[in-house]
Amino acid sequence: MTNLEKSIDVDVPVRTAYDQWTQFESFPRFMEGVERIDQVGPTDTHWVTSIGGVAREFDARITEQHPDERVAWTSVDGPRHAGVVTFHRLGARQTRVTLRMDYEPQGAVERTGAKLGIGSHRVAGDLTRFKHYIEARPVEAGDGPGEVPPPR
Repeated sequence: MTNLEKSIDVDVPVRTAYDQWTQFESFPRFMEGVERIDQVGPTDTHWVTSIGGVAREFDARITEQHPDERVAWTSVDGPRHAGVVTFHRLGARQTRVTLRMDYEPQGAVERTGAKLGIGSHRVAGDLTRFKHYIEARPVEAGDGPGEVPPPR
């Protein structure tokens, strides 16, 4: 498994950052390689990606969600991955967004890319695009979903 962790500070309130991050259908606007995400249930999403010329579809499930604090997920099928994004209030209008992700590279090209740190650069770029996207929005995207407790 490959582990990544990156953070970025965004100039919006924690509620705004959290609410926008939980609007999964908007991910293609700031995540490179994500073509589409469909919310298929309260905790289930279907992803369509094309990264490095490799097209994939897979399902992921939200395993834990606490408004304005964190969202955790794991893959249900397809490439193995799991992660958590946390939101830390730095001030009334500033939030630190931290993304931690564990994934299993598929094939020689992805394993080589992981060793070269390409995934780390991609995540940093995605967070930078998220910052620009959310700071440029004149209004909030809407209320995020409610709480999803961790599995027992």
